[in-house]
Amino acid sequence: MAAGKKSLKVTLIRSLHGRLAAHKACANGLGLRRVHQSATVEDSPCTRGMINKISYMIKCEEVG
Repeated sequence: MAAGKKSLKVTLIRSLHGRLAAHKACANGLGLRRVHQSATVEDSPCTRGMINKISYMIKCEEVG
């Protein structure tokens, strides 16, 4: 992460099994592959879009 950039910690809380292909792709794009796995991503409009699309499957919290 670049200095001064905000970041978000996203955690997959529901399974990817049986989800739409686009939703699976969003989870993979965020670096989430297993339930309860967490990833830290940069806070940008594209990551916010992915987070909004799969908000029912993830938990998101701001990091520093």
